[in-house]
Amino acid sequence: MSLFKFKEFCVAQDRCAQKIGTDGVLLGAWTDPIKTPENILDVGTGTGVISLMLAQRYHLSHIEALEIDDNAFEQASENFENSPWGDRLFCYHSSFQEFYEEVDDRFDLIVSNPPFYNASSLKNEAIIEDKRRQARFDDALPFEELVYGVYRLLSIDGTFSCIIPKEREKRFLEITSHFQLEPVRTTYVKGNDNSPVKRCLMEFRFRESVTETDTTNKSDNLTIEIARHKYTDAYKKLTKDFYLNM
Repeated sequence: MSLFKFKEFCVAQDRCAQKIGTDGVLLGAWTDPIKTPENILDVGTGTGVISLMLAQRYHLSHIEALEIDDNAFEQASENFENSPWGDRLFCYHSSFQEFYEEVDDRFDLIVSNPPFYNASSLKNEAIIEDKRRQARFDDALPFEELVYGVYRLLSIDGTFSCIIPKEREKRFLEITSHFQLEPVRTTYVKGNDNSPVKRCLMEFRFRESVTETDTTNKSDNLTIEIARHKYTDAYKKLTKDFYLNM
């Protein structure tokens, strides 16, 4: 079994097409809503790692996770059951579209490490393994449908956090603006000092709930490595509560 060990929990990932990566861990560690969330929704949970990180951080939160892939759903459910917080973690085998059409609940925090490669833009689509393709490509959950679902399910003073590719930031901001979601915090992530920014960690709130002090989108930068496997102080500080060797 492929087991990834964190400080307070372990994650099995042998049946998941998309393994634990830096993006998910970054989002789980970086997310910082304006208030302690009672109800959290994790859209496209995969192994369940983001939900587990949030369960570790927020001791009283009720966390629901969605996963459309059969194997990943089963594995995330088992990871939840085997964690110290199994009574607060629930995984549903559902697409986000099905979920937001059927559920009337509102969530204080919605997080997503969404599928973000558009398959039509790749020449070698045919050689991509099907399960991995579903986990990494936005055919199943386009950004428009992700943000629409957030619009329907986020509480009026809630927070939406996600991580997306830098090259799709402009389009994503157009979509979120249409649905009255205002960016309040952004962190631009790059691998090392010499590499370009690859990811945007982004936090949104509904426009009507944003105060005057929040009207300007707060932004900063995060570099992960100084050299191969030698991490920056900022990255170590962000992830030290989770990674074993930080």
